[in-house]
Amino acid sequence: MVVSAAASEPVKPGKCWLVGAGPGPADYLTMKAVKLLQTADVVVYDDLGSQDALGFVPPGAELVYVGKRGGRESIKQAQIDQLLVERCAEGRNVVRLKGGCPAVFSRLASEVSALRAGGIPYELVPGVSSALAAPLFAGFPLTHVSLSPSFTVLSGHDPDTTDWGALAGLPTLVLLMGGRNLPTIVTRLRDTGWPADTPVAVVRDAGLPEQRVWHSRLDTVEADTADAGSLSPCVMIIGRVAESGLLT
Repeated sequence: MVVSAAASEPVKPGKCWLVGAGPGPADYLTMKAVKLLQTADVVVYDDLGSQDALGFVPPGAELVYVGKRGGRESIKQAQIDQLLVERCAEGRNVVRLKGGCPAVFSRLASEVSALRAGGIPYELVPGVSSALAAPLFAGFPLTHVSLSPSFTVLSGHDPDTTDWGALAGLPTLVLLMGGRNLPTIVTRLRDTGWPADTPVAVVRDAGLPEQRVWHSRLDTVEADTADAGSLSPCVMIIGRVAESGLLT
């Protein structure tokens, strides 16, 4: 706990809000997220795809970028954990702004553990996950009464850690962070029994002005996206619900 030199009294720690920023555009921030950003002393933020959310931050607030994207050199998670604790220990209110929703593929557990160990009060604030939003931005529902009664969300960041055989027979897969590993993902799915004509939708920059959508099949998606350059950040939806023209 920090001690004030002037008053020689302990400084009451601030609070940390771990907040979902949604898929990027300010339109998809929750009202609570906006209110917290407007009153924050410090905003520690990810690579959000769009900087819209930062427009709500007051001029005097400290902005700290801790983004990670596409394997580029970036700050380590332990440093982020320490940063949150230190800023709060100074008596400042911190918004930890995460892309999408903190519940989905973020290092939430590590940050919460650090805050607890440091005696820092915290609150979790949900956001709109791109896993749910991207299919709608691409023009189709994630669930369908006959084609997709359920869906499974998984990370494509490290295909070697996924039990692909366990996914065989599931109606719909939603893969986040899989753009760089698309060829490997296709191979793993084909090897575990997914039919070649399984529909695939790839949504890059979901919800942003530069959004691009490819409607394809498992056996042609690599060729269909060959002109794309980097597919990061993208969401891939695999299954009959992703078939082009479903709603027409």
